[in-house]
Amino acid sequence: MTNHVPPPVLVLMGVSGGGKTTIAEALAERLGWDYAEGDVMHPAANIAKMSAGIPLTDEDRQPWLARIADWISAQTAAGKPGIVTCSALKRSYRDVLRGENVIFVYLKGSYELIASRLAERTGHFMPPSLLRSQFATLEEPGEDENAITVDIGGSTAQTTQAVLDRLDKAVPGYSEVSS
Repeated sequence: MTNHVPPPVLVLMGVSGGGKTTIAEALAERLGWDYAEGDVMHPAANIAKMSAGIPLTDEDRQPWLARIADWISAQTAAGKPGIVTCSALKRSYRDVLRGENVIFVYLKGSYELIASRLAERTGHFMPPSLLRSQFATLEEPGEDENAITVDIGGSTAQTTQAVLDRLDKAVPGYSEVSS
């Protein structure tokens, strides 16, 4: 008897401006997996708060994390791989999302690099002024977490390929999983 392991669900995580959406979209296109943008799962009150330059509290984040966890559970229940974006800055937030099939993909970059990217970004509710609070909150994934870390210093194509390469080592045969 073989144990069935559900297809992976990737949670692209890191601070705002680290490229979560861009890389998630590129991965979804390459893999043909379902993709969900975590930012759209924020309650309106969270978006209003961040738009006003006010950092979210742990309490603010709970309904948002619950919505993302529900999406992950639905993918798992359907036996489908998936990709979702979520800052998942603290281990306690990742604990809400964690599951046998969840792999955290930490998109890591320096404050200076990400600040320069945020300065060029338009049309997002998260103001660059909140970047310091995100870095202050960030707890990088520990060695005991099912996570891969990818440096975001290269191009979108390079970062996407680095994720795929790391994923291939973490989950051999992942590319054979179809949505």
